[in-house]
Amino acid sequence: MAKKESFIVNRLKSVGYAFKGALLLLRTEASIKIQFVIAIILTFVGFYYNISPTEWVIQLLCIGVVMSIEGVNTAIEAIADFIHPEHHNKIGLIKDIAAGAVFIASFFAIIIGFIIYIPKIF
Repeated sequence: MAKKESFIVNRLKSVGYAFKGALLLLRTEASIKIQFVIAIILTFVGFYYNISPTEWVIQLLCIGVVMSIEGVNTAIEAIADFIHPEHHNKIGLIKDIAAGAVFIASFFAIIIGFIIYIPKIF
């Protein structure tokens, strides 16, 4: 019987798998690459306009939410393609709904960006 690994060892492995998944997303998915570049630009813009700690928290939360949902969308698309590789209306609907979630998060992140930066620019 194999020895059971400790809780901490299992958590460290989980973090390693998650980090591997994040790097895989960044290396293989064009949409995440674009979002990552936008996140870097907005980070520099945040320093340039000296946004408040609260604005930093909100901006980072928006970046994290959009990129996380994009990752979930990518996973849903991969599962759907694996289950049903050829075109199927139900699979298309599932993929559209997942993409819609990314759209909603992105739309509201843009609005929040306008709320933060328009007063500072003008």
